[in-house]
Amino acid sequence: MTGSKAAKFATGAAAIVVVVAGCLAAGAAAGVLDIPLFGKNNQDEQEAQGLTGGDVKRGRTAIRNYGCGTCHTIPGVAEARGLVGPPLDHLANRVYIAGVLTNTPENLIDWIQQPRRVDRQTAMPNVGVTEDDARDIAAYLYTLK
Repeated sequence: MTGSKAAKFATGAAAIVVVVAGCLAAGAAAGVLDIPLFGKNNQDEQEAQGLTGGDVKRGRTAIRNYGCGTCHTIPGVAEARGLVGPPLDHLANRVYIAGVLTNTPENLIDWIQQPRRVDRQTAMPNVGVTEDDARDIAAYLYTLK
């Protein structure tokens, strides 16, 4: 194989790997494939649900429904690639939420529901998240370690 043919082959093979990985990630994010992503496991999910009173799987759905991915990049939610707000990876390990709130389940739930109650100048909008949905979203976010 000549240099240019080898390069074309390598590029094509890499593209196939990216497409397959993207399909698997999208299927898992949509709940079609029950594959743990980003280090999440059943124990992480149970712990997060116990802390928040929410449901991890419903949380991932609520994240999509409320459009959180428009502003945030969120692991495990394929369409969540926003660049307005901070990426939400490792949220469970962070000390603060929004730079001012101690990272506790109740503070996270409150922030998700009423961000401007905490910071009037935040870019994060109040999108009308219900308390149940906020608990579910918080449960999902607490699996991101």
